[in-house]
Amino acid sequence: MASQGGSKIPVIAAIIGNLFIAIIKFIAAAITGSSAMISEGIHSLVDTGNGCLVWHGMNRARQPADESHPFGYGKALYFWTNIVAIIIFGIGGGMSLYEGISHIRHVAPDTQMGDPTAAYIVLGISLIIEGITFSIAIKHFLQAKGDMGAWQYINRSKDPSLYTVVLEDSAAMLGLIFAFLGIYLGHMFNNAYLDGLASIAIGLLLMSVAGILASRSKGLLVGEGVNPDELADIRRRVESDPAVERAGDILTMYMGPHDLLVNMGVCFVAGTTAEQMHEAIRRIEADLRTTHPETNRVYIEAESLPAGAAGGSAVCSQKTSQ
Repeated sequence: MASQGGSKIPVIAAIIGNLFIAIIKFIAAAITGSSAMISEGIHSLVDTGNGCLVWHGMNRARQPADESHPFGYGKALYFWTNIVAIIIFGIGGGMSLYEGISHIRHVAPDTQMGDPTAAYIVLGISLIIEGITFSIAIKHFLQAKGDMGAWQYINRSKDPSLYTVVLEDSAAMLGLIFAFLGIYLGHMFNNAYLDGLASIAIGLLLMSVAGILASRSKGLLVGEGVNPDELADIRRRVESDPAVERAGDILTMYMGPHDLLVNMGVCFVAGTTAEQMHEAIRRIEADLRTTHPETNRVYIEAESLPAGAAGGSAVCSQKTSQ
């Protein structure tokens, strides 16, 4: 069986980087009292936990099939990615929104802005660390997507571990910019409300990322199959076999990032013997595994056999391959 997840390097780099960043952000927030820095600290802490969950999901997805899970544990990664989306939305986005609104509500006319020096230093350090982890993630992302556009790859990829890290790191970079603008403009105009608005912007940003991840993990969890172009290619390859008259329904479903289940009905040409049928099935399986390497399980059912095949009577049989 193929590997059930992508490279762990971007995930591990993100965990280490986000943990360190979260600590220094909270220290800066305590010194400056900045609402945006508190939101950024929450953001990085949530990202650290999310990285751990994605890493756990990747490990679970690699477990071999057993009696209780005969199709393996590949979908564990989809489950934990969905949990990550919920955490980003509820804890990261929700708490950032709450912090920003609470800050705005408690701003007094004579509120004194604290010294932003510590915040600027932390933001600079955070930007450097986030830039390093982001560059690691984006390098793997570019290699994985090939000639596809970024959004096209996210919509088509069945391995959410990589683009989850890329989306989180992208949100982290934008969040740092929002925090800097909130603090900088707040001091420039002596307006404490802008710091709270930056926190709200960070919360909305995290909720947007959570929405994208939730949408993709939902499709994968409920049984997403190959895209229409790949399905058409599978049908074309099956029907191009000399022993096949036509293919019936072709049902596909990803049981994990690199574990595709294919179930199809095939009608063989008149005069095909049982031996010839099995040879054709082996050819079809070999072709699918060559052109679609993620195909680990193929179930082919002979929908109807012509009279004279398999001892002179119409026979319906099933061939299973794993």
